[in-house]
Amino acid sequence: MKSPIQNEVGAIFVPVKDIEKARDWYCDLLSVPTEEDFPGGHLYVLPMKHARVVLDSKIYSEEAVFKATAFHFNTADIEAAYTYMKEKGIDVVSDIQFGHFFNFKDPDGNLLMIRKC
Repeated sequence: MKSPIQNEVGAIFVPVKDIEKARDWYCDLLSVPTEEDFPGGHLYVLPMKHARVVLDSKIYSEEAVFKATAFHFNTADIEAAYTYMKEKGIDVVSDIQFGHFFNFKDPDGNLLMIRKC
């Protein structure tokens, strides 16, 4: 039997403590408009081009926060992305590695990555 599971990611859930604060931070980071829609009062789906990133305050706990990078955001210019993050005062936790990526933390402590693609 051929697998009925599609070869694509539908959504990535990110545990966040305060849904409105997280929405504002991520929308600012990605320069996308914010909306007031919070399904169930605890979810916010970021307007992304491919896989959705869903901020979820219902699953938040200090233990649920990503301690290893679960996904990365793409960039065509890694140096400009690094400078942008530093200028915004974001917790950048590594230098640019191998000319291709660096790690940072969101306000809830989730470890994420920016990668040159």
